[in-house]
Amino acid sequence: MRVVAFLLCLLLSVTAIAQKQLPVQYSMTKEQYEAERQKILDAINETQQQLDAIKNDKKATMSQLRALQNKLADRQRLIGNINQQLDNIDNTIKTSSSEVGTLKQQLERLKIRYAQSIRYAYETRSSYDMLAFLFSSSSFNDAMRRMKYLKKFREFRKQQVEQIRITENQLQHKIGVLNAEKAQKDELLVNQVQQKQVLVKETDEQNKVIQDLKGKESQLLKEIERNRKTAARIDNAIKTMIEREIKRAAEEERKKAELAAKAATPTKPANPTKPGATEAPSVSNNPPANPRTREPKTEVQPLLVTPTDVALSANFEGNKGKLYWPVEKGYISDHFGVHPHPVEHQVMVNNSGIDIQTAPGSTARVVFEGEVTNIFSTGDNYSVMVKHANYFTVYNNLTNVQVTKGQQVSVKQVLGTVAENSEGIPTVNFQIWKVGSKGTPATLNPEQWIGKAR
Repeated sequence: MRVVAFLLCLLLSVTAIAQKQLPVQYSMTKEQYEAERQKILDAINETQQQLDAIKNDKKATMSQLRALQNKLADRQRLIGNINQQLDNIDNTIKTSSSEVGTLKQQLERLKIRYAQSIRYAYETRSSYDMLAFLFSSSSFNDAMRRMKYLKKFREFRKQQVEQIRITENQLQHKIGVLNAEKAQKDELLVNQVQQKQVLVKETDEQNKVIQDLKGKESQLLKEIERNRKTAARIDNAIKTMIEREIKRAAEEERKKAELAAKAATPTKPANPTKPGATEAPSVSNNPPANPRTREPKTEVQPLLVTPTDVALSANFEGNKGKLYWPVEKGYISDHFGVHPHPVEHQVMVNNSGIDIQTAPGSTARVVFEGEVTNIFSTGDNYSVMVKHANYFTVYNNLTNVQVTKGQQVSVKQVLGTVAENSEGIPTVNFQIWKVGSKGTPATLNPEQWIGKAR
């Protein structure tokens, strides 16, 4: 019976070792970090190309400063990506080291158990001992059980050898992964130092441009005031057009309601009169009402009047954060809302949308399907307004327009060519407006609506 107890203990202990699972890691993969880092590098290179083109003028300009600021922001994102990857590698190294230690302990226990089984097999190697173990059974059934235990023991020894081999392979693999992670960490640390050195140089370059621009303070203030007046004129025009569109939709809805009411009202037959008799005129103490007072008043209301409009508006809202950019390539050179001027910090500027600097010859495109409701001139250039039910997108500063008013447009359809700003840099101003429940139009931050898709 001691033999049976030994075999059972040995079987259970090694099975427990074999079944022990290593911890499962849930984290961002190396490929995902690398893909994100490559996107940032592509954005930096794209900005650098535009910056090189701007520098050809040999003058410090606001466009150059904005390009530098955008590149600095991307460089900081890149360093942040490296820091996150380093933290992830540190966690992986810690986990891998723990797994290596666990595997070594498992391997040591497996070898000890296997040595014990070999030693026992050596001690009971004679046929006489085996026969004595079988013939000492209390019954035939007991003898059969003992034969099964002996067979199970031989099979288990084979499993022990296989488990030792598997554990050794796992250990070698984990050691290789650990060494690879350490090598990658060393490489990233070098890259981190290099990026920080570049960041210092770019910061110095930005500060130099700011100092050069501060020497042109009076010129800058005039440019700021001119841009403010132009933006206010465009914003007022956009707001007026949207309000006009609201009233037009409300008027159409009122007319539809009148026609529906007339169609639903039954016509009464004329009162029968005797031949030759004349109908007595009706007498009323009240004077006839003024026709103008009977005309229903047009009320301003939201644009949603049909199921199609409701679906379009819901679909537009559902794509918040995923809309295409209004240009294929570019970077945001001026952000939405009220914020300090990048040079004259005491001066606040207000942007009803975002400015996107792009490459020469770039075209503006529709970010979402809709209808062109207005095309208007803003001096030498043009603006296009596209309606998406209760939402409107506006594309300012186009040299030409390739769509017509009332045209249905699809996603990424070309609207026109992007014009240059006052410094000769192709720049489009992109705005998003929404009609509220009370029929009041308001601007939204486009940066919260456009996504990564270019």
